[in-house]
Amino acid sequence: MVELKEDERLDYLLADESMQIIQSPAVFSFSIDAVLLANFARIPLKRGKILDLCTGNGVIPLLFSKKTTATITGVEIQARLYDMAKRSVDMNQKEAQIQLIHGDLKDMPARFGNNKFDIVTVNPPYFQTEKKSHQNKNDYLTIARHEILCSLDDVVQACSKLAKSGGKVAMVHRPNRLVEILTLFKQYKLEPKRLQFIYPKKGKEANVLLIEAIRDGNPDLHIHPPLYVFEQNGEYTKELSEIIYGQKI
Repeated sequence: MVELKEDERLDYLLADESMQIIQSPAVFSFSIDAVLLANFARIPLKRGKILDLCTGNGVIPLLFSKKTTATITGVEIQARLYDMAKRSVDMNQKEAQIQLIHGDLKDMPARFGNNKFDIVTVNPPYFQTEKKSHQNKNDYLTIARHEILCSLDDVVQACSKLAKSGGKVAMVHRPNRLVEILTLFKQYKLEPKRLQFIYPKKGKEANVLLIEAIRDGNPDLHIHPPLYVFEQNGEYTKELSEIIYGQKI
């Protein structure tokens, strides 16, 4: 039986109820952004090595493990989140496939050296927040959401160093950082290949972007059709329902 701490709870990972994950409203609960990134990223299905930075409670490695036999490594800097991820991986008996590292993504290029990855995924902190008053009062959420321990530059540079030449980097972020993301990708030899905007519903501005680049790739950017999360009546769209409840993950 899995040990739960403080206000932790067990949630089903997806609707098929085949896997569970440890969550906490005060520490970390995964969002739709992680599910979207796991669906968007093109991962090797049998052989290869996958790295997930800012892994949180391990949601993306666990989602990936449902559709690949490749080895998966997750990196998380917050000890409490790392512990939640480790217990979730053990609970789902995925420890032979998923390795978790408690560490700083900025230290990973030196740690892995020439041991590069086929794909690196990352759901990084989104917000540049200089004023303390604009940060979350909860330190766990502040670190997860705000660029306190790493900047976007740190994230992109680490991804570039960890992906093999011809390997992929897939990121979820906010549209208002798109120009900065593209500039940094180019700076660190990551050629943008796929881009998709996610909208809360039709008539609203995009509030999430998904982007994939290839290390040392040639220029050839494809813009995917928009994805809408909700219908006007507040229900999930058919496309989003397929991602959450269907066979894509």
